Amino acid sequence: MGRGVDMGRDNMGEDKMGEDNNGAGNEAGGVARGGTGEGPRSYGSRWASSSATHCDAVLAETARFVAVVEGADLATPVPSCPGWSLVDLIRHTGSVQRMFSWLLRERVQERPLSRDAALELPAGDDGYPAWLTSSAQVARHAFADIDPDAPMWVWGADPHARFWMRRMLFETLMHRVDAELALGLRPEIDPALAADGVDEFLVNLPFAVSFAPKTAHLRGHGETIRFRCTDRAGDWLVRLRPDGFGLAPYLTDGSGGTETETADATVEGGAADLLLLMYGRLDHSADAFATSGDEDLLKRWADNSEF
Repeated sequence: MGRGVDMGRDNMGEDKMGEDNNGAGNEAGGVARGGTGEGPRSYGSRWASSSATHCDAVLAETARFVAVVEGADLATPVPSCPGWSLVDLIRHTGSVQRMFSWLLRERVQERPLSRDAALELPAGDDGYPAWLTSSAQVARHAFADIDPDAPMWVWGADPHARFWMRRMLFETLMHRVDAELALGLRPEIDPALAADGVDEFLVNLPFAVSFAPKTAHLRGHGETIRFRCTDRAGDWLVRLRPDGFGLAPYLTDGSGGTETETADATVEGGAADLLLLMYGRLDHSADAFATSGDEDLLKRWADNSEF
């Protein structure tokens, strides 16, 4: 199942990075503005990989992406990104890598009003696989030249350079999956990265309203949805409140955590399948998942969590 809305893809050649999101409603207390403030609290660190892992995985996922599309008909439609062909998918992914790399090189501290990244697009469609490889190398150099803990403007919860490294990884990984789906291949996703990706999605989604407007409908009166991995550690409790929604913080000080709280609705599945669920590539009704609780609440989440 495709969402029909994916990562700002109507803005070809660059990702919609969003506005500053004051009062975005993340219970974890993340800060959407760059330069100052706390990052996300410790619940995220239980599943997040290191920045070095993210950087290495960008290169590895790009290489897998290129291997998939080399020799393929780049005019092949991509069902999970309606209206796109493989060449559009490649152009978007490489452009995002170059845009985020520009942000890292410039140590951007405020929401940029212009996009000055040099995309260096190839002259013809057949040059796009090699261009995507080159885009990942641009990213590699940007990663090497900046401290992941450097304060930066971001649209999400963690105002440091590592936000863009992690975000770039899951842009690349998910679009590699899209390419495989378009070509009739069965995607494989490392479970550790998948759990990290679920966490990254849920941590940042409350801040995405400027380019994911349906998230504004995720309001409630304390209703909760649990997403739980069945093949590794991973448990996230989302709470809908009158002023917004967000992850309930996992307490690491010995006083307990969200895993013991009963949820109004629960989805359980393997980490890779949960990641595909987050991005609308699987529906919660698929055989991959065990669900319980309020079905209408799960449907409301699915209908309004487009990212």
